Amino acid sequence: MRDKGFVVWFTGLPASGKTTVARLVERELRRRGLRVEVLDGDELRRKLDPEIGFSPEDRMIHIRRVAYVSHLLARNGVAVLVCLVSPYIKAREAARNIIGEDFIEVYVKCSLETCIKRDPKGLYKRALRGEIPNMTGIGDVYEEPPNPDVVVDTENYTAEENARRVISRLEELGYLDPTL
Repeated sequence: MRDKGFVVWFTGLPASGKTTVARLVERELRRRGLRVEVLDGDELRRKLDPEIGFSPEDRMIHIRRVAYVSHLLARNGVAVLVCLVSPYIKAREAARNIIGEDFIEVYVKCSLETCIKRDPKGLYKRALRGEIPNMTGIGDVYEEPPNPDVVVDTENYTAEENARRVISRLEELGYLDPTL
């Protein structure tokens, strides 16, 4: 077992279920005695980067900052669960480079149609009315990860099943003891 932390980077469209799955993973990691931090995109934008927008350049700045904070936490033994849309392959590669070998990418797969139906914050409605010009999936692209460490499908599996899939992968990679 590794005694240092790691970063599980949940990426997917807005309303795909990133935070829901991450919170269940958090609960299991805490049950196993790990120190855990969930870094949620909405909260991070309000507190870490309130001055930047959603242009591709601003998104890159935000992702690099989150990656650096994640790296610092992981280096100090924390299991970090990052929930960010992080729509660009290039941005996720930059995060992986900052964090290093302890970066685990989880693609939270969900169709745009289902995300629009879920729309818990009303963002898609606003984007479709033209009020949010750079909304991922509507006014801006989401580039699916070509080779994620884990794929969870929130349309066809429950949040609990998807969380178990992430935990199983962390066990396979040697971050968690499978006997616990």
